[in-house]
Amino acid sequence: MDRLQAMRVFARVVDEGGFAAAARALDMSPPVVTRMVADLERHLGTRLLQRTTRKVALTDAGQAYLERVRAILFDIEDAEAHAAASTRELRGSLHVLAPPVLATYFLAPLVAPWRARYPRLLLDIATDNYVAARVDEFDVTFMVVPEDYDGNIVARNLFQGEAVVVASPTYLQRMGVPQTPADLGHHQYLRDSAMAMHNPAGRKLRLQHLQGQFAAQEVDMPHVALQSVSTELLLRAALDGVGVAVMARLLIEPYLASGALVHVLPDWMYSRYTVYAALPTRRMVPARTKAFLDFVTEQVPEAVALQRAAAGLVN
Repeated sequence: MDRLQAMRVFARVVDEGGFAAAARALDMSPPVVTRMVADLERHLGTRLLQRTTRKVALTDAGQAYLERVRAILFDIEDAEAHAAASTRELRGSLHVLAPPVLATYFLAPLVAPWRARYPRLLLDIATDNYVAARVDEFDVTFMVVPEDYDGNIVARNLFQGEAVVVASPTYLQRMGVPQTPADLGHHQYLRDSAMAMHNPAGRKLRLQHLQGQFAAQEVDMPHVALQSVSTELLLRAALDGVGVAVMARLLIEPYLASGALVHVLPDWMYSRYTVYAALPTRRMVPARTKAFLDFVTEQVPEAVALQRAAAGLVN
């Protein structure tokens, strides 16, 4: 048994959520992937994965082993990267985790220029709406956190933004335009499940005055028309006039500029947020990770400017 390859396969099965998906990602046959993990379990004398017809789940032993395996694979790839002749010859894989909306609207446009600069360093991007608990599993994890976030993480601040309440003009014509935060309580609410997990108030919106002239107001939102972790789904529903939604202003600026969406209560916002690139708790930052962080930091102003240009906004 090639133990190192078996470790790679085991980690990929976990990342992909199943044997068939891992086989596709690794360009291997499912029976080979299944046999390699079984051989690894037999070698270790313990079960690493609980198998069902729909998914796989880590056992306690599997979770502990996975953490060690990731560290070993990380060190091997880092050693290979340092052995490269120059920075431009960095090679291997960089494992990145991001919420789907950041992966689509922020990271995806950076792939082409990244490949042009580092053609031998593969970006392996996973998505998850709940990234905070998985920082140590990846080389870089992108996080969107509120301005009062107090997590104990090693991270680089990339950019800040605001989340605001929006709706389509057709919806507002049908249901009326809120004049005060309290008026929102009568409206259909497109609820972000991921955001709600961090809000102990449940079906409530806590709005802040943009200029800080008035105290924050908490509004009950009992009429939930749609709930999802998918920002794209909630955005589509808002554009179709289903209800009001909380969206990052940077994301929806083109729709605000075109009139497809309206900033409801324009003197108020839901929150300010910060996007961080978080690192695992390791003492040293590998060369490939530093190259990626420097690249992303360099690209942020241009990426934000392009988003604003798409909306026809000028600083």
